[in-house]
Amino acid sequence: MNLVVDQIAILQQQVDTAPILSIKKIPQSGSERSYYRIQTSTNNYIATHGENIRENETFLYFARHFINGNLAVPEIYAQNDACSIYIQEDFGDTSLLNVLEQEGFSERAFMLYTKSLSYLAAMQVQGHEHLDYSKALTSASFGKEAILADLLYFKYYFVDALRRPYDKQKLLQDFEVLSTFLSHTPHRYFMFRDFQSRNILVTKNDDCKFIDFQGGMQGAPQYDVASLLWQAKANLPDHWKSALLENYLDAFESEINETINRDNFKTQYNGYVLIRMLQVLGAYGFRGLFERKAHFLTSIPFALQNLKSFLASNNLGITLPEFDAILQRCISDEVIQQFTNIKATADTKLHVTINSFSYLKNGYPADATANGGGFVFDCRGILNPGRKDEYKKQSGEDKAVIDYLESETKMTDFLTSVYNVIDISVEDYITRDFESLMINFGCTGGQHRSVYAANAVARHLKNKYGVKLEVNHLNKENWKQ
Repeated sequence: MNLVVDQIAILQQQVDTAPILSIKKIPQSGSERSYYRIQTSTNNYIATHGENIRENETFLYFARHFINGNLAVPEIYAQNDACSIYIQEDFGDTSLLNVLEQEGFSERAFMLYTKSLSYLAAMQVQGHEHLDYSKALTSASFGKEAILADLLYFKYYFVDALRRPYDKQKLLQDFEVLSTFLSHTPHRYFMFRDFQSRNILVTKNDDCKFIDFQGGMQGAPQYDVASLLWQAKANLPDHWKSALLENYLDAFESEINETINRDNFKTQYNGYVLIRMLQVLGAYGFRGLFERKAHFLTSIPFALQNLKSFLASNNLGITLPEFDAILQRCISDEVIQQFTNIKATADTKLHVTINSFSYLKNGYPADATANGGGFVFDCRGILNPGRKDEYKKQSGEDKAVIDYLESETKMTDFLTSVYNVIDISVEDYITRDFESLMINFGCTGGQHRSVYAANAVARHLKNKYGVKLEVNHLNKENWKQ
């Protein structure tokens, strides 16, 4: 990692000769790329490091093409010869989803959605002009084959994982009909492919900027609008979806300088809403049911409720009997309940105690309840921030240490495994009216790794189950020594 930072620092000198104050890795989400925030005495920048050179080249080509058209993407300032590192404009950390989560369905959030859709229309139309799609990760347009691929993704990673019988041949025949129907939509625009509120950053002056568009391809404009307005995590109200769609169509017509048949557009749009929802369910199924990642498992009920809401008020106007039967099964109470977490109520007896401790100074915490003990997880296999001078007098509750553990260590992987283990007991204890469970995290000094892990598990259990919690950091009096 130090080699990457050194290379970033050298490249940064081509951009800005001002002294570099810090280069800090930004915690990753699902991407294979690594991001670093460069702070100089005059400005901030984002450095990206990735070993997928083809993907880097696509992003850089798209970004420069869009910048030439004054579209809402980051400026590219420099790249190294290997095209494994590039430096771009820093728009900050606030996404459109962050605004929605903080403010709810406010006037400002609606304005930002409207602005984002207007900028999207410009990217779809102007960005398409003179774009060399041979530079894209896939030069094919999002037509029949791509639609079929998304449908099959849903089939293999979600429908088949339910392990319920259906007529596979009839379902494939329905997929063929649906993909043919949707492929009649004009595919002569740039399609972002993952246009959702996490990929829209809100600047300090309430402008909107787009990131992570390297998966773009030639396709239908409806797909991106469907992706944003029907994002399960955002859960926009129906009147917002309707009003925002009309606002988008106004912007789109202005970009192409002609009036379109809005009824035809909306019919095709509904089809792409469905395709996008099923693609997301396939992704959640793959990440959650096959890779056993807890975050994606907990997202499945939201996606199913989103699909149920859509199907209740929209009809594609074509006959797809086996496909329709599969969809109705997916949104049944039985299947939704299968993925819905057990939740604690006011009558739930379970009380969870979470401790951080030092193996050297405290030893294993004693359990004073009748349960006689619980889980003990050893965090000493995680890289120790306490060995670095700048973190010695900080703890796992300080932002710098949190950032270090999330970006420089395997703490996230460790906790994913912890969640998978403890969730079994928590759900069982809630169901069986058990009264207590203790979960302990130990490290060398009880100051950094164990503290972070204890707090992270407390958040996880509160958000997922709503159980009564108590968190104790048993070595806290020694943190500043």
